[in-house]
Amino acid sequence: MTSTLRVAAAVWVLGMAAGGPCLAQPGPRGGEFAASSCDRACLNGLMSDYLSALTSADTAQLRVSRHVRFLEDQQERKFGVEGIWSHHVALTGYRFDIIDVRAGVAASLVKVQVDGRPALLALRLVTHGARISGVESMVVHSSAEGMLFKVDAIRTLSQAMAFTPSPAQRNSRRDMIAIASRYPRGLQVGSFVKSDVPFAPDAYRFENGMLMAGPRCTFLPGCEHIKTQRIPTLSKLVYRIAAVDEQQGVVLMRMDFGPGSVFPAPGRPNGLSLSVFEAFKVYGGQIHAVEAFMKTKPADQPLGGD
Repeated sequence: MTSTLRVAAAVWVLGMAAGGPCLAQPGPRGGEFAASSCDRACLNGLMSDYLSALTSADTAQLRVSRHVRFLEDQQERKFGVEGIWSHHVALTGYRFDIIDVRAGVAASLVKVQVDGRPALLALRLVTHGARISGVESMVVHSSAEGMLFKVDAIRTLSQAMAFTPSPAQRNSRRDMIAIASRYPRGLQVGSFVKSDVPFAPDAYRFENGMLMAGPRCTFLPGCEHIKTQRIPTLSKLVYRIAAVDEQQGVVLMRMDFGPGSVFPAPGRPNGLSLSVFEAFKVYGGQIHAVEAFMKTKPADQPLGGD
């Protein structure tokens, strides 16, 4: 593989979601869930409370279960004490919530300041009885960690992601997952054309704030065409459905791109993979936008979570 294609592989890596073994969507088989005791406003409130608690480094006012499982960067941490909780955190105003009422999950992609420096925070809160019982997070501090890190470009939620589909435009939960899942299958075979990903004509992909595909993309020749652009074959990718926002038409995937997904670079250790939170805007039977936060990880480190 040429050095140019290695770079392409790394960046494509973030804009995609898995081919290899696929972990099923949360909840019972068939996508049915027990009624959640926390509605959309409740879940939004829990996310707001969590982010506020991070800025004050105080969990006392959070509605939490007796034991909260806290996973940060694929590692078990002590909730409220370790990981990002041990740093000074400030909010910046950028926050992209994905609310899954049926599964009782609140997720968010957030731009923050960690110890005075910009960082990207991906969060997934699992709830039971309107209380937080599990937290899965990833923090990207630099381009060395993320390979791409155009953090200054992340200012406001894009119009495409902020758009609320009408009831007539919305797809069913099952269909949303099926549509979004064609994306990882494309990576598995190295072609979005072969997997026939149903992209809208103006579909785009942002990775850590950088435009990597779609109209006005200039990163590599052909990247302005998201469906036909050249992509690597990443057969070892694994993924799971992290949240489905049926009202807003967003599917969030949690992914590990596997060995070979991180291109070599001076000073970069071997044996790395990419850990990704990737959001797909799905309605009207098409993918309209793809936005993701990503970070390098040891390739042999399990993705974790549920």
